[in-house]
Amino acid sequence: MSAQVRAPTARVCERCERAEYWDEELEAWQIDDDDDDGEKQVGNPHCLHEWDINGAFNPVVDDA
Repeated sequence: MSAQVRAPTARVCERCERAEYWDEELEAWQIDDDDDDGEKQVGNPHCLHEWDINGAFNPVVDDA
């Protein structure tokens, strides 16, 4: 029985709505596309992004 640590794969800025996802191949955050029109969710380029980190994401996964 060992615990595994995982990283988040998506995030959204609470101030400007910028949406990003983690690209495994590039090993970097990428701007997400909107499902409706395919445009990138860039938000405000001058925003000091406040990502939706609220304690609901648990990085520890128990392998029990």
